[in-house]
Amino acid sequence: MNRLLSGVSAGTLVLAFGAGTAFAGDLPGKFEGVTVDVKLIGGQQYEKLYERIPEWEKATGAKVNILTKKNGFDIDKELKSDIASGSTNWCVGWNHSSFAPQYTGLYTDLSKLLPKEEIDAFVPSTIKAATIDGKLEMLPRAQFDVSALYYQKSLYENADNKTKFKAKYGYDLVPPDSWKEVTDQAEFFANPPNFYGTQFAGKEEAINGRFYEMVVAEGGEYLDKDGKPVFNSEAGIRALDWFVNLYKAKAVPAGTTNYLWDDLGQGFASGTVAINLDWPGWAGFFNDPKSSKVAGNVGVKVAPKGSSGKRTGWSGFHGFSVTENCPHKEAAASLVWWLTNEDSQKLEAAAGPLPTRTAVWDWDLKQAENDPYKKEVLSAFQEEAKHAFAVPQTPEWIEISNAVYPELQAAILGDKTSKQALDEAAAKATQILQDAGKL
Repeated sequence: MNRLLSGVSAGTLVLAFGAGTAFAGDLPGKFEGVTVDVKLIGGQQYEKLYERIPEWEKATGAKVNILTKKNGFDIDKELKSDIASGSTNWCVGWNHSSFAPQYTGLYTDLSKLLPKEEIDAFVPSTIKAATIDGKLEMLPRAQFDVSALYYQKSLYENADNKTKFKAKYGYDLVPPDSWKEVTDQAEFFANPPNFYGTQFAGKEEAINGRFYEMVVAEGGEYLDKDGKPVFNSEAGIRALDWFVNLYKAKAVPAGTTNYLWDDLGQGFASGTVAINLDWPGWAGFFNDPKSSKVAGNVGVKVAPKGSSGKRTGWSGFHGFSVTENCPHKEAAASLVWWLTNEDSQKLEAAAGPLPTRTAVWDWDLKQAENDPYKKEVLSAFQEEAKHAFAVPQTPEWIEISNAVYPELQAAILGDKTSKQALDEAAAKATQILQDAGKL
């Protein structure tokens, strides 16, 4: 398995901080009368960045026409529909490292459209992961994603909770460092239907990705060295049982099998969830009293370990790409640069997302010097970056996810045993790879 962040540990990030960014004099450029059609990911954590688009329009004389703004799973379906129908003459699109291998014919090589010094300003491993078959298919935004554990601090400071928890489980109540401890604490804190111990996204690639990282944490593999699905193993059963048992115990909301990322973010911010494994983009939202009932009460720590001693660390990053059929590639590349340049990354990083430009890491750390919460967030996510790993690098990953997640849901809802669900899911995944000529 290739590690997305191999080499991007806290230490190597520090070594990279000294690198400055030299902007090219001809960016953003002038494109009077040009209209750039775009398809963007939508959601609360992305809207602040899009407020910069009018600035680019004013600077360049071009206009941006937003055709689509959807969650990543829905926009993925739309992009595939466009590819199938040949409707790809729009210009700028959302991309993600987990999805990118599917889009190799859709997006063009940005290294031919942007100055090398701009590309060199990004953390090298993200550029490597964004380069597919020799083509730089996207520029990463300040959205390097790996999950850490958010929790309500007051629950762990409550003396009555401490006494009752130790009496029941035999160890001290502290923020969990293993998934077994998460299970104990989630069941302990749960008081349905008003309060839940934890939650998880229960459909699409979201549940399959979480299952995948739990398999790794349990010491198993999703695909073996030959690319064969092997997640229907003892490790896979233990991983799926984690979801099954929490659902059965009513420690998670009943609707969690229909949740996606925005549902989780809003759920934790509502104050009705004790522990939440989530992305860095939510850090500012959770601690903002205008948006969150847990503001001032949020702790953040590295993701827990599975029974193998490995921590979960499913990771990736969002980015922007330019289509091969775009009639205004230079203008489109300028917009992609604008949405991922230093100013844009600082704007996003201020709310919690992790930057992918090396110079912005230095800036981000300086901002945290007098902000204890921000410092805690960065510390947790820098530690978690050491444990980060990408999804299996196969173009069939999303197709496999779409076949696997209904089986995971069936087990969670009690319609199948974990073994039955995983055997059937593995058979479906194997068939997909055989049909693609991979097995």
